[in-house]
Amino acid sequence: MIDLTKNLATMNRRTKSSVIRELLKLTNRPEIISFAGGLPNPLAFPTEHMAEITMKVIKERGREAFQYGSTEGTPFLKEEIIKMLKEEENISVKPENILIVTASQQGLDLVGRTFIDPSDPIIVELPSYIGGLQVFGSYGAKMIGVHADDHGMQMDELERKLQMLRNEEEHYKFIYLVPDFQNPSGVTMSLERRQKLVELSREYNVLLIEDSPYRQIRFEGKAPPMLYSLDKESNVISLFTFSKTLVPGFRLGFVIAHESIIKKFTVLKQSIDLCTSPMNQLIAAEFMKQGLFKEHLPKIVSMYKAKKDLMMATLEKYMPANEGISWTKPEGGLFLWLKLPEYMNMDTMFKEAIQEDVAYVIGSAFHCDGSGQNTARLNFSYSSDEQIEEGIKRLARVVTKNLKKR
Repeated sequence: MIDLTKNLATMNRRTKSSVIRELLKLTNRPEIISFAGGLPNPLAFPTEHMAEITMKVIKERGREAFQYGSTEGTPFLKEEIIKMLKEEENISVKPENILIVTASQQGLDLVGRTFIDPSDPIIVELPSYIGGLQVFGSYGAKMIGVHADDHGMQMDELERKLQMLRNEEEHYKFIYLVPDFQNPSGVTMSLERRQKLVELSREYNVLLIEDSPYRQIRFEGKAPPMLYSLDKESNVISLFTFSKTLVPGFRLGFVIAHESIIKKFTVLKQSIDLCTSPMNQLIAAEFMKQGLFKEHLPKIVSMYKAKKDLMMATLEKYMPANEGISWTKPEGGLFLWLKLPEYMNMDTMFKEAIQEDVAYVIGSAFHCDGSGQNTARLNFSYSSDEQIEEGIKRLARVVTKNLKKR
């Protein structure tokens, strides 16, 4: 066989495998309790309703469902999305502001394809969603991290770095962030910081990429407004997915943005997959039209809140009492963030955790600069209650053992 390395495109050579996907290969033994994936709980899937609606769509709209669809997305689903955004967010959009995508990961890819030239600076959170880092890295972006705390990205540091880039006449492109129940940390950006962020986007002429997979999974508290609703300059591109709120197997999401941006994305999407599955779009639209999506959300919120509460209580019960050990207290989403004293390394501890039959995602994978080795992401949505308690107990043993090594 020929030497592929000399034939691979530059983008292919730059694309790194997902750390999470590689870790999951190590955790597929049945005895391992894994907090590593970002998987919704299968018990949350509305299988019976989906079976009924699928048959209805096939019988009544089979020709449309089985045919190629428009790249922009089916009007039926767009209508339901417009209603949902108006009702839940008081956001008014037109069909021209929406592009249906093959889950929000495709939305991230379209952002990269549209805006990034090799070596272009972009700004990301520290830590940031690994799927975003993987996409932007594949297009050759120079990622500049801005630290986040319990209230989201730190605006003082962001402003300093924007000013630095402007002074250096760097062609910076966008700021990427997950403002609600962030992946991986679980924190939500405060209203004050959202307002400042939108202000900075105007002042420095920089786009905001608002990745919003978890916003509807809120357990408690009042939701601050979306960046899209705060922005009056069309500087925000918002990405959504049904993977966490409906079923991930549909690979269904949507982008809302200014019409000119949607047009650019649409042309690129035509060259990637022609269209997102019309069948899946029609099923989701019918699910929403019948009011079932509105009924479904409180069920998954209730399920995931109980699991989050259990994981936090179990951490409190089993983790050693040490002022350097802490974890976030998310008001929604699928994850919490474990932080150990800085001298500890959760990258190297991962092998020990596997030996104890428990897994997590190393925190350094979410840092564009390789920092965060004393951190880890824990998923609470997928595991059973028994697995959560036993898995945290096992993880606490690993942490305790390494504390004693100090």
